[in-house]
Amino acid sequence: MVALAAAVGLLVAAAASADTPLEAGGELLAHYHDDLRQLDRARDVLESAAEREPTPEVLSGLAHTWFLLGEFRARTDRERLTAYEHGRDAGRRAVAAAPRSETAHVWYALNSARLAGTRGITRAAAALPGLKDEAATILALNPDSVEGNTLAGGLAAELPAMLGGDRTRAEAHFRRALKADPRRTGPRVELARLYIATRRYKDAQRELQQVLDEPAPSDLSYWTLADAPHARELLTAIAPHVQPRESP
Repeated sequence: MVALAAAVGLLVAAAASADTPLEAGGELLAHYHDDLRQLDRARDVLESAAEREPTPEVLSGLAHTWFLLGEFRARTDRERLTAYEHGRDAGRRAVAAAPRSETAHVWYALNSARLAGTRGITRAAAALPGLKDEAATILALNPDSVEGNTLAGGLAAELPAMLGGDRTRAEAHFRRALKADPRRTGPRVELARLYIATRRYKDAQRELQQVLDEPAPSDLSYWTLADAPHARELLTAIAPHVQPRESP
């Protein structure tokens, strides 16, 4: 505990000495899995910066931080809704300031998606056209975008065919995301979910085990708090489908 407190103190001190608020926010987000209060500090730093000079970079960083607060700091649906609403609004401002910023579109889209999902199936359905447009915009700006391909893949995997769903296309998007960054474990978890939905349990097991065995995740904090736990849960759920059958 003493070592952890010292490490957190060093991170906060480093953030305080950073040259810009954006760098300070980045320092605080680097290892937020060690102390989720760093997300609160990053939000405060970036909100203050956005009030003084609302650059697209600062607003995108703020939208990212609000997204993480909704994911890991919120404890109720009301708190999650508030976080994603703030994140969506910051992302919208970032997009307005820089319409060709991939990062701005990413965090606007991801907050909008989580907001719609938290509000319920009716709101989620109403948000689909906008989310599909955002995914297309992100991929037009950067065809190899990890987040853009993961978002597009998720939509293609979850939607019925009449609304544009296509599991073959979903798999292609997830694989393109992983080709761009093989150490990003989020797309790999989503690919495994797709395999489970199509009863490709051995393929799902392989991908999930790779998530757990990843020695250097690109996003260590998200891997620690979300991807690794989800991979373990899914492996447990599919265990009956992949265990070798006993000979009669």
